[in-house]
Amino acid sequence: MHNPRNEQDHEQEDHDGITFEVIEEDRDEGGRRVRNKGIYLLPNLFTTAALFSGFYAIISAMNGRFEAAAIAIFVAALFDGMDGRVARMTNTQSAFGAEYDSLSDMVSFGVAPALVVFSWSLQTLGKVGWICAFIYTVAAAFRLARFNVQIDVVDKRYFIGLASPLAAAIIASMVWAGFDNRIAGREQELAIGVAVVTVLSAFLMVSNFRYYSFKELDRSRVPFAVMLPVVLVFGIINYNLPIGLLTVSLVYAASGPIATIWSRRKSTGAPTAPT
Repeated sequence: MHNPRNEQDHEQEDHDGITFEVIEEDRDEGGRRVRNKGIYLLPNLFTTAALFSGFYAIISAMNGRFEAAAIAIFVAALFDGMDGRVARMTNTQSAFGAEYDSLSDMVSFGVAPALVVFSWSLQTLGKVGWICAFIYTVAAAFRLARFNVQIDVVDKRYFIGLASPLAAAIIASMVWAGFDNRIAGREQELAIGVAVVTVLSAFLMVSNFRYYSFKELDRSRVPFAVMLPVVLVFGIINYNLPIGLLTVSLVYAASGPIATIWSRRKSTGAPTAPT
């Protein structure tokens, strides 16, 4: 028989105010409530590594080390892509891990890119510069919050809006390419262009454009010919790493609006059935 008093006693023991512990409530196969203590170590280590990389990017930008800051954001994206896969492979998904991952993404792909690009270029524009950086940060927060509430109702083959790691890749590769080509980023005309790219990236994150997620490629076969454009992309990136990453990021960012416009034109131009 269910005893609320015993349940309250367990809650009192779990939150005694002395030890640090995480308590998660879940349901077993029979639908009964199960209380789990602790966290899964391996996937959360990858999430922590992503968070550290984003934090390191901020510190590097504050010290004028923009190349290191940009690379750190890409490293954060690498770890962010691994933590979810590790959790699924080892069957260690948890509500705590999902929330922790989202907060880590906010730092690494919301706050860090905005501060890096502001330190590199946008501060030249004064208030307009930090407003553009803040718009990007808010858009990343909206994007992550919307993803969390829609995760069970959207087609997993697509992202709704540009994913925050990919938006961060645009910002990071732009800073990296500029720094690698000895562009200070403080010229007025360049700063205006950087501001436009930053705000457009923010807009794409909160838009309803659909972006292919590539998730179904993890365990599916593809025609051998698909390898050819993949090799071409690797060649472009390796020829000039920062410019190659910027090019690939911009092409992917443009794919959402282009696909939407193309599908609407096809549906508009389709012949209607006679009545």
